Amino acid sequence: MPRTGGIGVAAGIAVSALSVSPSEWWPLWVGAVVLVVVSFVDDLVGLPVIGRLIVHLLAAGGLVGWFLVDDLGWAGAAFAIIGVAWMVNLYNFMDGMDGLAGGMTLFGFGFLAMAAWVAGDHSLMLVSLSIAAAAGAFLWFNFHPARIFLGDAGSTTLGFLAAGLGLIGWKNGSWSLGVPLLVFSPFIVDASVTLARRLLRGEKVWQAHRSHYYQRLALAGWGHRKTASVEYGLMILCGLSALACQSASGPLCFVIIGAVAVLYLAAAWLVTMVEHKAARRGAVVGWS
Repeated sequence: MPRTGGIGVAAGIAVSALSVSPSEWWPLWVGAVVLVVVSFVDDLVGLPVIGRLIVHLLAAGGLVGWFLVDDLGWAGAAFAIIGVAWMVNLYNFMDGMDGLAGGMTLFGFGFLAMAAWVAGDHSLMLVSLSIAAAAGAFLWFNFHPARIFLGDAGSTTLGFLAAGLGLIGWKNGSWSLGVPLLVFSPFIVDASVTLARRLLRGEKVWQAHRSHYYQRLALAGWGHRKTASVEYGLMILCGLSALACQSASGPLCFVIIGAVAVLYLAAAWLVTMVEHKAARRGAVVGWS
């Protein structure tokens, strides 16, 4: 399966988003270019994990240092750098099923564009919309049965752009941090909870695995198409929740976030029930 789709997505973003991006956003695009190049080399020949992580932290450090260090202070900036680097990696972790990362990019940046439009931030709206459009073209070839995947060059770059635009929108006053966190929560929650569970079990978290919630659903018999379709529904619901949170007062926004948290607890329970049902009927499923 070709893993070069991220190069096409990056080219589409370069043609469209760069033409409407403010000049002071250059650290965002420099970081994205560095990630595309390094990750593409990793796709071709493989690079040491520590080397990739250093590049991710440097790209995150350049972004946060330019935009946010004066607002956050050094301690807050360090936390933000770790958060951006984690977003880079979790997006890569979640690019493991037909149509999933492409769908998250289409819906995620699409909802960011809507939130920026509501806030009157036209540059942020157009950049987000450009990324969503590039992802929509890619998804045509990536939905099940996929003919191409993003590869590290695409997934790490899109994770960086998701974190970067989320922080820029917060810096500009276009939204609270809860908005981008809600929009991309289908990836953030799955990857973070799965990592925590693997750490608690003493597993080697840097090794490949199939214990993400979306992987567990597919392996329990739902397959790629049904799992991706349900994930799309979750992405849309989280995006609408983010828009509602953006327009709500502070206390109401916390209520919305709490409701989404309950939704995720219910979703985790559903995945477990699907697995138990598959085990009872003796289902033997593969990754197809």
